[in-house]
Amino acid sequence: MSLAIRRSNAREYLPGELQNELNDHRTRSIKMSLFSSTGGFGTGGTGMFGSTTTDNHNPMKDIEVTSPPDDSIACLSFSPPTLPGNFLIAGSWANDVRCWEVQDNGQTIPKAQQMHTGPVLDVCWSDDGSKVFTASCDKTAKMWDLNSNQSLQIAQHDAPIKTVHWIKAPNYSCIMTGSWDKTLKFWDTRSPNPLMTLQLPERCYCADVVYPMAVVATAERGLIVYQLENQPSEFRRIESPLKHQHRCVAIFKDKQNKPTGFALGSIEGRVAIHYINPPNPAKDNFTFKCHRSNGTNTAAPQDIYAVNGIAFHPVHGTLATVGSDGRFSFWDKDARTKLKTSEQLDQPISACCFNHNGNIFAYSSSYDWSKGHEFYNPQKKNYIFLRNAAEELKPRNKK
Repeated sequence: MSLAIRRSNAREYLPGELQNELNDHRTRSIKMSLFSSTGGFGTGGTGMFGSTTTDNHNPMKDIEVTSPPDDSIACLSFSPPTLPGNFLIAGSWANDVRCWEVQDNGQTIPKAQQMHTGPVLDVCWSDDGSKVFTASCDKTAKMWDLNSNQSLQIAQHDAPIKTVHWIKAPNYSCIMTGSWDKTLKFWDTRSPNPLMTLQLPERCYCADVVYPMAVVATAERGLIVYQLENQPSEFRRIESPLKHQHRCVAIFKDKQNKPTGFALGSIEGRVAIHYINPPNPAKDNFTFKCHRSNGTNTAAPQDIYAVNGIAFHPVHGTLATVGSDGRFSFWDKDARTKLKTSEQLDQPISACCFNHNGNIFAYSSSYDWSKGHEFYNPQKKNYIFLRNAAEELKPRNKK
C-alpha cells in the first residue's frame, strides 16, 4: 500500500466491548462447532446466516469478525498451536493492532488493542503465544505482552518497518525486521541495539521465516534467501522469476516438514513457485497467472490485479492467494491446479492467514490503494471474514 497520507478516525475500542450488534444477519444462538474438522459449516459457503441484503461485501457468506479496524487492514496472524484456542491479530492503517478470541462456534470476542503512531504493516507471534510483535510506519517495532497487556518498543529503523518475524533457533531467539531503509535487522528483545544488521539491495517489501530459512523480497525485484542456523547469514541471491514489483512471499515445506522453497506474488496477477534446490529447476519452478478479470486463458483484454497475500495450509501444503480483485483462490501447487475461487467482494482482499491447524481461513476486505486516492471511499467499512477451510484445501487426488 502506498504511503498516501490519510486521516484515521479510529474510535476507542474497549477490551470488554463484545459484539454490540452481531450484524443484521447473524443468528443469536449457534449450536454447531464451525471450526472443528467435522464442523457443520457447509463447504459451499452456505453459512448459518442467510443474507437478506443485496450488498456484496460478504458474497461467500462467511463469518464476520466483530469490531473490525476503522481503516485498511494490512496484516493478519493467528496464534501458534502452543496456545489453547484461537486468537487472531490484525494490524491496520488506523495505527492500531487488535486481538480477538475466535471460539469454535464462530463467535469472535474482542480482547485487547494497542496503538502505534503510524500504520501497522506487519504482525507476528512468539512461539509460545505469550507475545505479539508489531511493525509500523512510525519506524518502530513493538513487543505486546498479552498477559500484562503492556507494549514495549524493541526495534528502531530509519524508515517504516515493513516486516517483522520471530526466529526461534536452538541456540538463540530473536526478532527480524525488514525496513524501507534498506536494512534487515535482528533484535534481542532485551537490548536497544540490534544483534546484527544486514544491508539489503533495496527497500524490503515482503519477507517470510520458517526456521532455518528466511526469504526477503525487495524493491527493484530483489530476492535474497538467508540461512538462520547458528546465526543469520545470506545464503543466496536469486534472479526474480517475476517481471513486476514483488508484493508478498510465503515459504513452503517438503514432506519432511522442512522449508524447501517459496511462493512469490507480484502486482501483475502472477505467482512464482520457486524451490531452493530442485532436482530439475527448469521443470520444478514455474509461475501461474491469478487475480485477473475474465479468466486467465483468454485473448480478450484483461484487468490485472495485485496479489496481496499468499498463505500455505499448515496440513495440506496447498495455498491461498488473495488479490486486489476482491477474490481469494485456493491452489494445489503440486497438481498445478486451482481448487476454488471465491465470488468477488466489493473491495480488494488485503491480507489472509490460516490458523494453526488449517481449519480456519481468515481474510480481510479493505481498500489497498491499488487504484489511487480517487477510489478511496472513507464511508466503506473494513471487514475480516472467517471461513471453514478444512475441506476446500485438500489436495486434488492424483490421477
